[in-house]
Amino acid sequence: MFKRMLSAFGVGGPSVDTVLDSPHAVPGEVITGQVRIQGGSSDAQIEEILLSLVTRVEVEHGDHERAGTAEFLRVSAGRKVKVTAGQLTTVPFQIALPWETPVSAVGGRELPGMVVGVRTELVIAGAPDKGDLDPLLVGPLESQDRVLEAFGELGFSFRSADVEAGRLHGVRQELGFFQEIEFFPPSRYAGRVSQVELTFVASPSELVVILEADKRGGMFRSGGDTFGRFHVSHEEALRTDWAAAIDGWLATVAESGGGHAMFGGHQGHHGHDHDYDHHGGHGRRGMGMGGVVAGAAAGVVGGMILGEVMEDVFDGGDEGFEE
Repeated sequence: MFKRMLSAFGVGGPSVDTVLDSPHAVPGEVITGQVRIQGGSSDAQIEEILLSLVTRVEVEHGDHERAGTAEFLRVSAGRKVKVTAGQLTTVPFQIALPWETPVSAVGGRELPGMVVGVRTELVIAGAPDKGDLDPLLVGPLESQDRVLEAFGELGFSFRSADVEAGRLHGVRQELGFFQEIEFFPPSRYAGRVSQVELTFVASPSELVVILEADKRGGMFRSGGDTFGRFHVSHEEALRTDWAAAIDGWLATVAESGGGHAMFGGHQGHHGHDHDYDHHGGHGRRGMGMGGVVAGAAAGVVGGMILGEVMEDVFDGGDEGFEE
């Protein structure tokens, strides 16, 4: 997408342009594209072409957070690539997206605050030449989309989304971060629940749906954060009545201590057990249904947020949060 000169070769050197066959993908999918190197005034050699997946991650330090660029996958597209003067050299590539790749688009539109990109890095004379990023719109899996649709059906409204460094208790993760998508709850829960956060952790065989409700305290009830967790296969997720499951959990949270449910998956049945788990402390952020999020992302502010985040990742220095 971004054709640029390779500064290591000086004036008249080759230029590079990385092109994705499609900017749209879903977690677990193999994306393909080409690194196109246009020869300059003389022959040149690229020691290695490296491609990596990166996203913007928030890291907590005490009561503060700072943002950095996290690289969560790196592959080599080619070594000892000879570039003939004046000729176009094309190097095809493919990258298998991790199943835990953050969702950066819903309903075909960018999710405000989120960015995932493919970064091209060229090793020339032993030194890396970090190139540009090509944005990748990672949509939800069908199983994830069913959960998002339920949030919309129940009347949740999208608030924000980000990626947090760290690991979730009791959940097996491939990556060292997780996405949080935050909603304002339906009006019927006003005054009792201030926000609900949604996190997905996917694998080839399973989808873990993690919910966190920020419960307001009152004269006769305690506040704090309450968690719920649903383990299902992707097939079970398509058959689950998520609107009923989420609303039932949230109603329990609003009235008492919280709810943690497990569907099928590890338990080998299609019913669910409740294991209530109430915690105080730090809360996470959440997500929304396709239409709700797409509506938020369609606004001018959403576009500005995405543009600013992409500039930070493209032009700002890495903070070293690499997997």
